[in-house]
Amino acid sequence: MKNKILGLDISTRTIGIGLLDQDKKLLDLKHISPRPKPKPDNKLEELFKKSDIVKEFLLYNYKNKDISKVIIEEPLLNSNNIFTCNILIRFNGMISRIIFDIFDIIPEFISSYDSRKYAFPELMQSRKIKKNGELIKKPGNPVLFGGYDYNVDKKMIIWEKVSELYPEITWIYNKNNILSKESFDMSDSVAVCLSFININYNNIK
Repeated sequence: MKNKILGLDISTRTIGIGLLDQDKKLLDLKHISPRPKPKPDNKLEELFKKSDIVKEFLLYNYKNKDISKVIIEEPLLNSNNIFTCNILIRFNGMISRIIFDIFDIIPEFISSYDSRKYAFPELMQSRKIKKNGELIKKPGNPVLFGGYDYNVDKKMIIWEKVSELYPEITWIYNKNNILSKESFDMSDSVAVCLSFININYNNIK
């Protein structure tokens, strides 16, 4: 039986959830945006109720999928707001516990940098142009997104890569026909799975 890898991209607003087998076949792709009603005034109570919604969603959709591994993208704590960072860490911990309770699996974690690096190794390139537009005479070591402009939309690049691999995916657009945030959360969850597969089954390191 082929191993099945569940990948999660977690934020307090939306969780992208991808399920792939070890041969990179896409088995399922969903998202959940938990919104408890009525919305609690206490932020911690809101997180508890959101986590309950997520638990029911995972139980209903993935309990009997014979999942072998669960990989979670580590929260990117790039906010200057300590309160926001703490909330994200707490929610991440709640979802991790839910994963253990449902699947009896201790989730593994990967940074967003490593997720992108190992999911799509071709994104590692030496920079040829400086921020000011000057050519670099002697390119240095490969860096993630080195072949793109400095201000490139990294989430869009990952979405494009995932779309190329899985053209059958139906993405979510808003009323202005612009890709929704949920689509990027979903593509990030696929990248999480791909990175694990490349590291553990394809020896890409």
